[in-house]
Formats: sequence, structure tokens, C-alpha cells
Amino acid sequence: MCSCCGHSSNRFWLYIIAIALGIACGLSGISLLEEIGKFCSEAFVRIFRCVSMPIISLSVIVALSGYGADKAMNKVWKKTLKYTLATTIAAATVSAILYSVISPANVGMQFADAPVEKISSTGYAKYLLEVIPDGIVNSFLEHKVLSVLLISLIVGISIRSIENSSARETVQNFFDGLHGIFFAVIKFIVKILPIGLFGFITVGVVELNGKMSLNGMGTYFLVIVLANLLQGVLVLPLFLASKKINPLRVGRAMLPALSVAFFSKSSSGTLPVTMTAAETLGIKKEVSRFVLPLCTTINMNGCAAFIFTTVIYVMQNYGVVITPLTMLTWIIIATIAAVGNAGVPMGCFFLSASLLSSMDIPMPLLGMILPIYSVIDMIETALNVWSDSCVAAAVDKEMG
Repeated sequence: MCSCCGHSSNRFWLYIIAIALGIACGLSGISLLEEIGKFCSEAFVRIFRCVSMPIISLSVIVALSGYGADKAMNKVWKKTLKYTLATTIAAATVSAILYSVISPANVGMQFADAPVEKISSTGYAKYLLEVIPDGIVNSFLEHKVLSVLLISLIVGISIRSIENSSARETVQNFFDGLHGIFFAVIKFIVKILPIGLFGFITVGVVELNGKMSLNGMGTYFLVIVLANLLQGVLVLPLFLASKKINPLRVGRAMLPALSVAFFSKSSSGTLPVTMTAAETLGIKKEVSRFVLPLCTTINMNGCAAFIFTTVIYVMQNYGVVITPLTMLTWIIIATIAAVGNAGVPMGCFFLSASLLSSMDIPMPLLGMILPIYSVIDMIETALNVWSDSCVAAAVDKEMG
């Protein structure tokens, strides 16, 4: 625990230094420094594009296929998946409603290299019509996000239906091994992320031309915080109440886990506390020790809210017309992407960057969001653990 805290503290100061250097280089007016920042930014965009599709696909496949197919737990697995998808869709939908009501303003400037024509509403509608893949390899090569997610969903669920247990285990181990490789790559990328942050901040400040008018960032932040709070204090309690479970009783029992999640910003690290609190609540060990680890992998309510709001906000700032069809599409994408979120530090931020880069949307604005992500991460991690607890309580109640 102490070691993790030390690493987190080191990363924090590295991010602060990277942000300060980026601002300084962006405002310096020295072309050499600006070029260095632009190089770092473009390098990380390429890195994100390289790993985005494989890691999203493999994470979804491993999450949906990696929890045994023994008949005794099949019913529990299906209920867990059903409630996970339902609560995650609800989180993304709440974000969409709040985004429409609050209507976050743009940052008050025009980005020079915004590919408005390339990602216009007409082009996006055509992109939506191409969800059904015409080839597995093409979907990855052409960075068709929806097609890749659809393929991954089908493959992940289908693996569980392989009747030969030896063959099923071999296939699972294969995908798990590939996922492990990209997992290691991502952990390395996260370590050097301050370099990318420096580049994003430098390019962002240069394109802002010294105006630094980030008025819309406050309303963007408000949407994410309110979405998490509404999901936690209204939607999930109503879900428990619909199962005739007392939300206050569950909340009191899970308070230690929620506190640890908030301050540690790690659902996985909180898992032992979550399981202990759940069993103190009265959830059977057979349920808690299966459902909670599974939910820690695939049940990301806070991540879905962040992905939806962040991607829509960045797209809007780069000239994309946000229509109801666009929002509906991204509710689905955010839900599926959250299920496949890589269990690494800043996983949601990294996943949002990957999705944006796969559509050739510039990311300097995403660099401006990073300084406030630490606060967002605390709130959404607590929401993820609270959602895990609610799903476990509901499954336990239904299994009787």
C-alpha cells in the first residue's frame, strides 16, 4: 500500500512538472520548443492509435469469457452481466441527459487543425451505418470502433459456449496471454505519459494563442460530477429498492469500501475491503467471491459516464454537430468500452484518448482535462465500487 502511494505521489509531481513545462513552452513563442511539444503530441497520438483497437477488443473478450462456464455459476454469471450492463447503460444515459440540459460551452476558441469536414454529422451517420463488419482484419486496420466492439462482444460471449472444456480453456488462455502483453505495454505507456501530457499541453496552449479561455471546462466538469452523484444517490438506490433491498442498509455496510475506493482511486485495490464488507452485510461468500471480482473487471459506471461526457465534449469543441443519434450511439459505445476498460491507472482517461485518436480527432483539449482528472477519478472509483456492491446484493437476493 505504501509503495503504491509512493508511486502515485511521484506520478502526481511528474504530471505537475509536465503541465508547467507545457504551458511555459506554449507561451514562450520559441519555435524549437513548440516543435518539440508538437513532436511529443503526435508521437503519443500514434501510440494511442497503435494500441487502442487491440486493447479495447481484448479487454472485452477476456472480461466476457474469462469466468469459467461451469453450470453451477452460469446463472450467477448471467445475472451479474445483465445488471452490470443495465447499470452501466443507466450511467451513460444519465450523463447524456445532463449534457443536454447543462449544454457545456466550448473553450471559446477555434482549433487550427480541427478536422471539421472529416468528422461532420453526415460522415458520422455513415460511420454508424458501417457497424456491421465486412471483415475482421479490416475493422481493426480501418479503426472502426463500433465494428471492433461488436466483434469482441460476439467472440467473448461465444467462447463461453464452446462445449469442449479443453478447447475453451485453450482459447481463453490465448486471449488472456495477448491481453497480458498489451496490458504490460499500456503500463509502460502510462509511466511515460507525462511526456505525452507535455506535448498535449504545449500544442493546446499554442493553439489557444495565449487566450486561455477555458470557460466551458467548468460546465464539463459539472456534468461528470453530477452524473456520478445522480447515479450513486438516485439510480442505484432505486435499483436496490426495485429488488426490495434497503439501500441505506447496504450503503452503511459498504461505507468502509467506498471510503478506501475514494482515496485510493483503485477498484481492484479496494476489492478485499469490498468483499469483507459485503460478507458482513450478509451476502453469501459463494456470491460475493465470484460477483465482486467479476464486477471489478466489467462494472464501470463511473467510467461510462466519463467516456461519454469527455468524448462528446471534445468532439463538440472540434466542430462535430452533436445530434440525438450521436448521443445514442455514444451511450452504447461508452457502455461497451467501460466493460472492456483496462485495469490500469487512469484507465478511463486512456480509453477515451484511444477512442478519440481512432477517429482522428486531435487531442490537445484532452490534455487540458488531465489536470482535473484526479478529482474525477476519486469520484468515479467510489461509484464503481458502490455499483459493484449493489449488483452483488441484487444477485445474492435473487439467488435466495
